[in-house]
Parts: sequence; C-alpha cells; structure tokens
Amino acid sequence: MAHLKVLALVLAGGKGERLFPLTAFRSKPSVPFGGRYRIVDFVLSNFVNSHIYSIYLLVQYKSQSLIEHVRMHWNLSSVVKSHFVTVVPPQMRMGPEWFQGTADAVFQNIGLIQQHNPKLIIIFGADHIYRIDIRQMMDFHLEREAFVTVAARPVPVELASSFGVIVTDEAGRIVGFQEKPKKPAPMPNDPTRAYVSMGNYIFNKDILLEALGRAQRKKQHDFGAHVIPDLIDTGKVFAYDFATNVIPGTKPYEERGYWRDVGTISAIFDAHTDMLGGKPLFELDNDQWPIHPSGYEGPATKILRGDIRNSLIAEGCKIQKAKIRNSVIRSGVTIEDDVTVEDSLIMDHVILKKGCKLRRVIVDKMNIIDEGVQIGFDPSKDRFRCHIDASGIAIVPKGGLLIKASR
Repeated sequence: MAHLKVLALVLAGGKGERLFPLTAFRSKPSVPFGGRYRIVDFVLSNFVNSHIYSIYLLVQYKSQSLIEHVRMHWNLSSVVKSHFVTVVPPQMRMGPEWFQGTADAVFQNIGLIQQHNPKLIIIFGADHIYRIDIRQMMDFHLEREAFVTVAARPVPVELASSFGVIVTDEAGRIVGFQEKPKKPAPMPNDPTRAYVSMGNYIFNKDILLEALGRAQRKKQHDFGAHVIPDLIDTGKVFAYDFATNVIPGTKPYEERGYWRDVGTISAIFDAHTDMLGGKPLFELDNDQWPIHPSGYEGPATKILRGDIRNSLIAEGCKIQKAKIRNSVIRSGVTIEDDVTVEDSLIMDHVILKKGCKLRRVIVDKMNIIDEGVQIGFDPSKDRFRCHIDASGIAIVPKGGLLIKASR
C-alpha cells in the first residue's frame, strides 16, 4: 500500500431500536459485547490494527456512555497529533436537525475533511462484529484507480433478499444496486452467492466532496441509496470482496469472513454463542489482530467453588458456588451460593444472590437478582419484571434494579 494521508470517519450514531432495552440508555455502538468490549471496539480495533490512526467518531443518539468509553480507553497518543480517536456530535450546519442520514452525517463534518486534506476518506459503520485489514481494501482501491470502493460480503443467494445487493461485472466494477430484491443478482463467477453491501466505503477526497455537494442540493442524505448509485456511471465504483481479506492469526476452525450485524437481541445473543467453545466461529484470542479492550482496574476473578463449562468470565468477578453453562460473565459480577446460570449474558457489576436461576437471560449492568429468583423458566411471570424479546430471551434492563421473587 502506498503511504497516503488517510482520514477515517466512523458512523456511530445508531439508535439501535431493535436492541431495546439494551439501548434504552445508550447508543447501539456503546452496547457491551463479549467479556470486556463494546460493539464500537471492533471497528476501532480494525482501524488501529490497520495502522490508520486519524479517526473521527460521529455520534448522535444517547451518546454519553460512548463518549465516556472513548475518553477513558481510546487515547492513542498525546505526542503525535495525527493519532487520535475524537468524538464529534452533529454540527447542525444546515439548521437545528440532527443527522438526516449517513451522507448527511459526513456532510456536516466537511470542515474536518478540509482541515486534514487527506487523499482518501474511509467511512465505516460502528455496528458490526468482524475483523478486516483495511490496508488490503485500500490496495484494491488504488490498484483499480477507483473513485469509490464498497466492501461487499458474499452470501448465499437465497439469503441475499434481506440485504442491499451489489451487482458487479467480472472486473468487480459496480453496475447496479438492488434493495432487498426478491431475485438477487448473483456474483458474476458464482451463481450460488450474491454480494451484499457492508456499509463500509473508501472515497477519494475530491470525489466525496463533489458527491456530497450534489446530494445536498438534491436533498439526498444516504450513501447506499443516493451518493454511490449516482457515481456508478463513472465506471470507477468497485466492490471489494470481503471474503478475500486475510487476517493474520486466524485459526483454521474460525468461520472465514466472519461478520455479524448485531442489531437485534437474538443476533447479539447468537454472536456471543459464536465466541464460545474450544473451536469458536469467531476467536477473540488473536494476538496478531487483537480486539483492544476496555481497561479494567481491579482484582482478578476469584472462583471459590463452581461447575463452570463453556463460558467466558471477565476480570474482577467473585464466584462462590455456582453452576455456569454456555454463558458470558462480564467484569465485577458477584455470583453467590447455589446459583445456576445457563445460556445467559451477565453484564458488569451484577449481583446474583443465593439460589437464583437464570436461563436464556441477558442481565444488563448494575442489577441485583434477589435470592431464589428464577428467570427464563416461566414467561408468564417474567413479563412482569423483565422485557421479553420476540425470540423468547428475557432482558433485565440497566438501572440498579432489585429483581425479587414472585409471590
């Protein structure tokens, strides 16, 4: 890859309504994930691991927890001025409205682009779990002298109707888009699969600024629906095949091209399951391409006694006597005697008191589950004290609640 000046813009303003109640007090990118991360840590780690260090995080809804997370854990350098992760709220250049779409979010920050004057602008979302070496995508972009490159993920053609489908020629040039089509166009060399957009883009700076100006004059605000389709006729818009991206340290048993949109309760629950087991679909333990975690300042986990199988347990937990199966326990959790946790996600600083039993439950931060409480066994009782997702998963919202046994 040629040494170019690059600026990264991460779109991190998503409401995450389908993740309610996990997003009742935080934005989607700020939702905790895994033992010690938040969703936004995955895209930021991809940039840092790809040696891209000039990063603006464009935030919007319920952004305070995300702002605090970045302030505490993503201070790249106090010496090199081009090494930063900086949170940027809506600039409201055109009036009092917040971001009207993905393109409008970038348009409102044109001043930052002009200030840095990079050769390339890399625009990624903050809502997904995956690894990508962005340098390989940049090489693809430069080799083809592209104006725009769109990250494209091959999926079975029968599943592509749920996505925005990219139509390409044999050279990878984008010739059309289909929005959730009934009959998706297959990849040119593979009739069994179709390209779907990942919402990640590389733009030449001048092309981006011109395109954003046209879009604003037309009152068009979205990259996927407006800006990029408007550039197709240039013949300089290409699809980058995400499946060709090679990540060092990837284990043979991992799913190739692992990528998950964790936009629903069932999706984020299943993605946690993907990390479990001796041969997980997505291996967190990769020292050649680490996910940079939140720092935890506290003691190591203490396990006094327990029957723990196929689970992840973060730092600072205290487990007295418990049965834990197929679960993720985040930092600072206290689990007292005779507690059973099965197929569950327990977030930071939760207290599970003596004798409680949880099955297919997500307990958000700072809650106390009282002695003898059972959740996940009787939906008719659970609905009075938790949120029941359409998938059947019970969620105890954040808020320092004391969940008592039903009488």
